[in-house]
Amino acid sequence: MLTGEYGPSTVPWVREEVELIERTGVARDGRRVVVLTTRGARTGLLRKTPLMRVAQGGTYAAVASMAGADRHPAWYANVLACPEVELRDGDQVHDLVAREVTGPERARWWSLACTVFPSYVGYQSRTRRRIPLLVLEPAAPNGERVRDVVRRAP
Repeated sequence: MLTGEYGPSTVPWVREEVELIERTGVARDGRRVVVLTTRGARTGLLRKTPLMRVAQGGTYAAVASMAGADRHPAWYANVLACPEVELRDGDQVHDLVAREVTGPERARWWSLACTVFPSYVGYQSRTRRRIPLLVLEPAAPNGERVRDVVRRAP
């Protein structure tokens, strides 16, 4: 569980969307949205960001699209600096560890993300940057990342 001081977003729509989801459990327009909590890379404050819900088998994906802008969203830098995150999905809160995916694994998650939220296709076509995709998964029982444990398995 992430602990510390919460710093609400300075972007009005982000702050309002997070407040709405936490108060009612539902996003505007009935979209399937989760709230990602990260630790600010510079401030150390907890930051909350609404993201489209992309999930499969208890693992989530976070798409750093920023609606196709030519720069990455701030939460992406936060996750790279501190990959331990918290994710609220309805009334469930999960402690997860983020890792950026590439290659065939990214292609599978990107396909799922675009199925869940087709606007991602347009977002990618609007920008020259490759939109980062992170997988959010439970940490291994001893705190290690699951993939690190799997990698060392005989």
